[in-house]
Amino acid sequence: MSVKPARLLLLLVAAAALPVMAQNLAVVNGKPVPSSRADLMMKQLAAQGQQDTPQLRSMVKEELINREILMQEADKRGLSNTPDVKNQVEIARQSIVIRALVADYLKKNPVSDAEIKAEYDKFKAQAGDKEYHARHILVENEDEAKAIIAKLKGGAKFEDLAKQSKDPGSASNGGDLDWASPASFVKPFSDAMVSLKKGQFTETPVKTQFGYHIIKLEDVRDAKIPPLEEVKPQIAESLQQQKLQAFQQDLRKKAKIQ
Repeated sequence: MSVKPARLLLLLVAAAALPVMAQNLAVVNGKPVPSSRADLMMKQLAAQGQQDTPQLRSMVKEELINREILMQEADKRGLSNTPDVKNQVEIARQSIVIRALVADYLKKNPVSDAEIKAEYDKFKAQAGDKEYHARHILVENEDEAKAIIAKLKGGAKFEDLAKQSKDPGSASNGGDLDWASPASFVKPFSDAMVSLKKGQFTETPVKTQFGYHIIKLEDVRDAKIPPLEEVKPQIAESLQQQKLQAFQQDLRKKAKIQ
């Protein structure tokens, strides 16, 4: 059986077009819609918890075709070339490229288990092995603080006097600061707090950058520090942010800004 030259040419052209067609999701008004766009959209949907199904792929295909139709119409109307649209496109492009840069940097500079362990040990050391339940009254000057201390010595209730505190977060709650480690407070405050015994209050005003404090210690307990495995993701994320911030600052130092 012989094949005519014209028929052979048609077969060769069709065969050559097959790989190209396979790379395209569709062709809209002569413009191809690459299958890679559908693959990317499916990947994004999978990251959001969507299941890869024929129905979803069909919906994605229709969405991309509709987008291409709308884009072609927008281009016909010259909307792509307006200054506002150009600026929005550039901002979107920057966001996408910067995300790729961040992903690339973190891939090449991962947070190690040793770094996480060191950060955890540092946190434990700062937190200490004790937690303190304290109350305080904050006032603007030393004379006010001394007057409150005198009332406390005279038998006034700390919770009642705390209503005049300048700390809005605790004044309405009897000056209650809940359980916290000494590292949660500024040093003059924490030093005075840990020197108290249960039930005692400071008989000398404690000065900090916020004003003058009268501190009462309600109780002390062993610190409840979560195990490393429980806080490992949070520590890793914090260290990643620190690495990225250092990376950005280093680039800015090298940049010529006029």
